[in-house]
Amino acid sequence: MDDDAARERLLDAAEGLFYARGIQAVGMDAVREASGLPLKRLYALYPGKAALVEAVLARRDVRWRGRLMARVMEEDDPRERVLAVFDWLEGWFGEPGFRGCAWINASGELGATLPVVAEQARLHKAAFRADLLGLVCDAGLDDGVADGVLLLAEGAMVTAGIFRTTAPARDARAAAASLIDARQDHGS
Repeated sequence: MDDDAARERLLDAAEGLFYARGIQAVGMDAVREASGLPLKRLYALYPGKAALVEAVLARRDVRWRGRLMARVMEEDDPRERVLAVFDWLEGWFGEPGFRGCAWINASGELGATLPVVAEQARLHKAAFRADLLGLVCDAGLDDGVADGVLLLAEGAMVTAGIFRTTAPARDARAAAASLIDARQDHGS
């Protein structure tokens, strides 16, 4: 197996374990076993657990935001694109094994002691905000709406992760619609 295939297999295994159990609860032996790779190969690909966690979070960011934006871009109307963020979140919250936001979880678990985790969380949230800002600007709204939508989305993620329900996405969608309508009524 070449390095790219081994890396993907390793990242898939590590991501699944870290998301399901938490990063600290998963040892490298569990990652080795789940990936089917020898420990020596695992460490040749990633010299330590911190590097593996960083790679998992960076790869997940690209995939997560890609899925979100693919769904959002199915909408023709710019206002509906903003609101489609919450439709996508609702679907994600309902997926089997949903445990909340991987970056919030990782940051809460290790952000204070592992700088790469805190940095990956910051990078993901900044990229998510930039995606929202683009959607909001396309809808002719100001930056403040993007920040409000971000807060609603983040709050929905935390609430859905804790209560294991999709309802926060619908509630946040309704609040976002009200925010957008209020800004449009007052000329942004």
